[in-house]
Amino acid sequence: MGWSTSQLADLAGTTLRTIRHYHDVGLLAEPERRANGYKSYGVPHLVRVLRIKRLTDLGLSLAQIADLGDSDEHPREALRELDAELEAQIERLQRVRAELALVLRQETPTDLPPDVAVMIEDADLSPQDRSFTVVLAQLLSPETLVRYAETLKDYSRDPAVIEFDHLPEDADEQTRQRLAERMRAMPYMAEMRAAFPDPTGLWSDAPRGVEHARRTVVKVMVELYNKAQLDVLVRMNA
Repeated sequence: MGWSTSQLADLAGTTLRTIRHYHDVGLLAEPERRANGYKSYGVPHLVRVLRIKRLTDLGLSLAQIADLGDSDEHPREALRELDAELEAQIERLQRVRAELALVLRQETPTDLPPDVAVMIEDADLSPQDRSFTVVLAQLLSPETLVRYAETLKDYSRDPAVIEFDHLPEDADEQTRQRLAERMRAMPYMAEMRAAFPDPTGLWSDAPRGVEHARRTVVKVMVELYNKAQLDVLVRMNA
């Protein structure tokens, strides 16, 4: 006499729901039924369920197991693919752990790569400038981002910067021009011009392309700064 569904599930160390799901997705053939209409499972069914359970424990999905068919042969290629995926996941997790260790050790903010956060931790950035830097960290290549962060090492809130941060949107043209000239003369701007003689060079090697970086930067600046501040930035870089 064969086993009932509950007995099969118990023998295989799984659940009734799982057995029924295997039937629903076509992984387990329907058994013969007894005279009373109840299912009667045999050894092949138990072996099949144990094999499915073993392969899922190893990490194969039910779809991958279905692709293997009913063959009991060693699924070499599927396991090799799984091993490659696990290797990539382990490498990613190791990188994350290394970054977490650095963040915890140096107590750096989490919105920037740790090496960049360390460089600018003493820079007295305004909330708007910091938000802009966080977005740049997403847009720029790692090499360019490090160069940009290096220019911020000795950044300090010059009186001109403080005035810029509080510049009202209706500031007159004379005020804007005078502020642009003062900001252009700041030591920080000299360092920035030396690092990036062409302002567009900041995103010339952007991973997702120059145009994507340019559009994103424009959108971010329009949202972070008012019209008078944007005008000052244009004049400053003219």
